[in-house]
Amino acid sequence: MLKRSRTVPLPWAAGYGLARTLLALGTLGTLVFSDATTLFREVATVGRYPLCQGVNSAGAFCQVSEDHYDAMRWACCLVLVVAASGWRPRFTAIPHAYVAFSVFTGIAIPDGGDQITWILTLLIVAVALGDPRRWHWQPAPPPDSPPSNRRNRWALLGVSALTVARIQMSVLYFQSCVAKLPHAEWADGSALYYWINNYDFGAPYWLRPTLESVVDHPVGVAAMTWGPLILELALAAALLMPQRARWMLLPAGVSFHLCIAAVMGLWSFALAMCAGLLLLLTPLGHDPDFTRMLRRTPRPSAVPAEKKDPVEAPVMAGTQP
Repeated sequence: MLKRSRTVPLPWAAGYGLARTLLALGTLGTLVFSDATTLFREVATVGRYPLCQGVNSAGAFCQVSEDHYDAMRWACCLVLVVAASGWRPRFTAIPHAYVAFSVFTGIAIPDGGDQITWILTLLIVAVALGDPRRWHWQPAPPPDSPPSNRRNRWALLGVSALTVARIQMSVLYFQSCVAKLPHAEWADGSALYYWINNYDFGAPYWLRPTLESVVDHPVGVAAMTWGPLILELALAAALLMPQRARWMLLPAGVSFHLCIAAVMGLWSFALAMCAGLLLLLTPLGHDPDFTRMLRRTPRPSAVPAEKKDPVEAPVMAGTQP
């Protein structure tokens, strides 16, 4: 009997580590720049946050009295700083996910960024628990020789979790695009005129004159309204595209969310979505090798730079006579 095996890329690379850092920084910004009186307050028809009911009662802020919300807030910030640094992802992934859950379920002003952060950090736990590296910035570890069944199982679990995260992001962009289409303002191309001039989420005063000069023109406002719909639809279909097309979509998607952050001030949302874009558009096991970039090791000019392939681990799939 001849053994037949298949390979999967090792998921423990600096690419997914950068996504972890962005997710942690987004939540960290929410906790650092918002005090307890802003985060935990009465919401009309709902009640006073945190709402310690059902599953939500497991959140960190439900474990302390109101007088200690600030102390717990800074304790969560410490967890997020450690997670963002990339140290020992195997040990910091679960605390990071717990803080993301506590913020999403506990604060009175959550947004879509907090929700996607919680979902992605939970999925990343399945990746990080098998990560043997000290820092998630380090290159992917070499495959075991001979292959280790334990590492192969962790690699398969991690790749499966990242695949679910990619599908989640694809569905998110598809739903975001399709949900806008029934509204007349999005269909006729005028929606961004109202968003730019909105007093709560509109453009800041220093940016308003420039954007108003664009949205006051029919072609300008139509381009600003329909452009995001086209981009969201392309991102939703990214998994069906070749990798070269995904690389071209990555800067477009990141720029799109940074523009939203600059106009509407949704920076934690932008960081969460940029992390999701990295998981969606980069190859599984992508390793940009940040340690080499930081060392600035010069490459010989006579040797062309080659794209680094993801490290793969064999996974036994069955036998064949």
